[in-house]
Amino acid sequence: MHLAAFLIAGNAAHSQGLWRHPASTPGGFLQLDYYRHVAQTLERGRFDLLFFADRLAVSTRYGEHHAHGIAVGDQDATRLDPLPLLGALAAVTRHIGLGATRSTTYSQPYSLAREFATLDHLSGGRAAWNVVTSVNQGEADNFGLAQTLPHDVRYDRADEFLDVTHKLWRSWQADALLLAPDGRYADATRVAAIDHAGTHFKVRGPLNIPSTPQRSPVIIQAGSSDRGQDFAARWAEVVFNIQPDLARMQRFYNDLKGRAAQFGRQPHDIKVLSAVMPFVASSRAHAEALRAQSNALADPLVGLSTLSSHMNVDFSGYALDAPLADIQVSGIQGLFKLLKEISSERQLTLADAGRLYAQGVLVPQVAGTASDIADWLEHIVAERGADGFVITPAHLPHGFDDFVEQVVPELQRRGSLRREYRGQHLRQHLAQTEG
Repeated sequence: MHLAAFLIAGNAAHSQGLWRHPASTPGGFLQLDYYRHVAQTLERGRFDLLFFADRLAVSTRYGEHHAHGIAVGDQDATRLDPLPLLGALAAVTRHIGLGATRSTTYSQPYSLAREFATLDHLSGGRAAWNVVTSVNQGEADNFGLAQTLPHDVRYDRADEFLDVTHKLWRSWQADALLLAPDGRYADATRVAAIDHAGTHFKVRGPLNIPSTPQRSPVIIQAGSSDRGQDFAARWAEVVFNIQPDLARMQRFYNDLKGRAAQFGRQPHDIKVLSAVMPFVASSRAHAEALRAQSNALADPLVGLSTLSSHMNVDFSGYALDAPLADIQVSGIQGLFKLLKEISSERQLTLADAGRLYAQGVLVPQVAGTASDIADWLEHIVAERGADGFVITPAHLPHGFDDFVEQVVPELQRRGSLRREYRGQHLRQHLAQTEG
């Protein structure tokens, strides 16, 4: 199976009580050694990659002001820029893939193509780009837009953005750089302008960086709406999703893989990784206690602040003791649909939904021994619910240690996870199918 790690370069992850957890290093998320430990631990566990989610604003939707999210330390209270951080982590790791989020709404193709080409060179072919289209008003306010772009317009722009960046990454042929003793730096006939003129972008090119080890970064995507899944089926090599149970995982898996053919791709071209928050210990009782400790830190109002940001809706005006309202959102539509389904099934109030969101943004939690966790992961893969998993931590920087020290050896013993990396590049990790 394939493993990725979910991170935010800040105070939270899916668990928004992470910064308060007694096992987390206070303020460590502002220090490089914190992330170095995480990256080296994950590499020791033979993870395919780590990636940083990102957003370009603090939460401003709850109460239509930034004060609440900042005061309670929600998921957007602090976010360092992940790309410079990945440059530093490239120097202290050798194999693990390094992914950063960048928005197609608030970036330009040429500058983004340069950023990821640089990372791919400096990491020796380990760069990945988590593509987002950006959903909330706080980001629009920071970039001079009166309102966020409509859902389908965001994806239209994203399709063209990916087209342009891939043209730029291929504007240098792989053998164009010569560095010849006779003074020939490069073969200019193997470097071409792209001369792109489209609806959203006009870019001449070529890129001012030679072809990289992977030619282009691995593309990660997490769209769960119908249009988002089409986008993922066209472009993504890794698709990250949040589904609370096997039946929903299977529906997502089959739907997405079934879309590949219409874009000239094969189902195996796309690795579907489902999010999970594991709590592992020497006994089930101890693991359940670890889960209870983490979930006790979940404040409903913290969750509602993050939910407001994710859905681009102000939930502060709704009654906390009432069911989750059936409202239209312009944000992460697939995730909100899931939240409404869960709220209806469990008869949750808005406060309950906020607490659930604060615990882990609907990511399923699995508590047990290393054998229990391995059984659960293997079952999901065997039943075609996922090709692997995005592991999300309850605390940091040691939140992955127990998984790597206990679950990884169990998976390796069973032949379900690689014992060694094969090849240097991230795409080679993702192509590996044997333990």
